[in-house]
Amino acid sequence: MSIKENLNTIKETLPPQVTLVAVSKTKPISDLQEAYDAGQRVFGENKIQEMTQKWEVMPKDIQWHMIGHVQRNKVKYMAEFVSLIHGVDSFKLLKEINKQAIKHNRVIDCLLQMHIAEEDTKFGLDETELNEIITSEEFRQLENIKIVGLMGMATFTDYQEQIRREFKQLKSLYTSLEKEIETLSILSMGMSGDYQLAIEEGSNMVRIGSSIFGARNYK
Repeated sequence: MSIKENLNTIKETLPPQVTLVAVSKTKPISDLQEAYDAGQRVFGENKIQEMTQKWEVMPKDIQWHMIGHVQRNKVKYMAEFVSLIHGVDSFKLLKEINKQAIKHNRVIDCLLQMHIAEEDTKFGLDETELNEIITSEEFRQLENIKIVGLMGMATFTDYQEQIRREFKQLKSLYTSLEKEIETLSILSMGMSGDYQLAIEEGSNMVRIGSSIFGARNYK
């Protein structure tokens, strides 16, 4: 099936309130253009350099989402154009995003990445770290970032009940955080293998790559 057909098939399964982020990392411009021509406007990349190169040549009405782990020294390269940063997993990173946003006279939308998986390899905050950030006076002074939601990745397993449990945990955190942060509107969870489960548990933003673009070619 073509990229357009894959996109249309997936979109037919998504409720209207769910945003589809087409994960285009490692894929050539031609693939992104095909998705763009099929109506897709939200793309997710996990390397800032690659995302910047694509931003420079692709149409300017695209929303670019940084979905990978972010190194602080690279924030400056995307601060001019990034629409949403999914993987904010430390207060130091949040402060760096704010600093770079000031230089471009922007407010950058961010998701706080929570560690919900049982695997040690996944990045993310725990509940204690989350509370330390949002209750600190320094956090309230960051005027060029906006926390618009939470993001999390479930354990890579075939055990559906474990995945569901981890998604429920993130949804519960999100619900309690809504009382503290009034700008919350996004719960980003679910990828190609588990997005339907994530939507059942309250996700309104899913990150789908291989189901749209086919298997990745990691060189």
